[in-house]
Amino acid sequence: MYLAHLSITNFKNIESAELDFSPNINCIVGDNGEGKTNLLDAIYHLSMAKSCFGGSDISHIRHKEPFFLLQGRYKLPDTEETISCGVQRSEGKTLKRNGKTYDRLSDHLGFLPLVVVSPTDNELINESGEERRKYLNTLLVQIDNEYLNAITHYNHLLSQRNKLLKSGDWHSISELLLTINERMSHYAQIVYERRKSFVQGLQPFFLSLYKILSEDKESVSLCYRSDLENAPLDELLRQNAERDRIMQHTTVGVHRDDLTMKLGDHTLRHIGSQGQQKTFLIALKLAQYEFLKKQNQRNPILLLDDIFDKLDERRVHQLIELVAHDSYGQIFLTDSNKIRLNSIIKNLTQDYKIFTTKHGRFMLEDVKTFTT
Repeated sequence: MYLAHLSITNFKNIESAELDFSPNINCIVGDNGEGKTNLLDAIYHLSMAKSCFGGSDISHIRHKEPFFLLQGRYKLPDTEETISCGVQRSEGKTLKRNGKTYDRLSDHLGFLPLVVVSPTDNELINESGEERRKYLNTLLVQIDNEYLNAITHYNHLLSQRNKLLKSGDWHSISELLLTINERMSHYAQIVYERRKSFVQGLQPFFLSLYKILSEDKESVSLCYRSDLENAPLDELLRQNAERDRIMQHTTVGVHRDDLTMKLGDHTLRHIGSQGQQKTFLIALKLAQYEFLKKQNQRNPILLLDDIFDKLDERRVHQLIELVAHDSYGQIFLTDSNKIRLNSIIKNLTQDYKIFTTKHGRFMLEDVKTFTT
């Protein structure tokens, strides 16, 4: 599977673009703020029906324009698919596959598997557990409809429960709380089991990839932590009922789950250098790639946004050796340093295209095709 052609209209700083891509490696080079990351976000939109970087849909419409429209033509082994995503200031978002509008955006998730590695991944290490739960959710909804249903219902019930706890009328809400607890426990168990299984399945890929990228000079670990390790949620809610009433919110549950990231025996956030943290995140995302590939039986699209900064030459070399290989599918790679990018790709034996960008305009600069 690969993206053969992309059409962009009024998306962020990109007024208009028509781009044909290599099925292998596509490099986008330009100064910061010129549109490299916006191009990758347009591709992300077509897979995930939203921006990789948050914000409202309307905020991604080019200044003073009434809409944005993205359209991608994808080549699959036995067919060709066209996906379009449009947002109008007055009418909201529309997502279409081959001209037919999806009834639910969630029906599209997982159809075009995709993994992105970007500077914002640092939030997985340095921010709260909410960022790490968001990471788990974004990945699992691509491969598991039951998980999407469970996390959606759980969050809705959690919101209801917290509102009741804030009401303070314990006598009148006690029966309703018991009903909500029971339903929440059902969905929480699904979420817990899927997250646990995913992290366990990710571990071998992650540890192997980090070993390669670091040349086996460091040891790391990734562990899933959940309140449900101790008991089912309905039991935990009973045990913490008084505490929840005092705090006026739900203090246990899968909404408190987290991932523990360590370098050796210490927390990565506290002792890891910028290069070590970036290597950890790249290994994590490439492990995610391998997991999705195994689940979907086809290569996801891989977006690598400004990944060489903070990596020494040795780790850059190891990374390129990893991804510039037949086991990976289509890759989009951005860099602000043209000299560095040229030195990285000059020895590749994969087909590639290089695009330059300025003020949201893209120009094809170089094409390399290897024939056998």
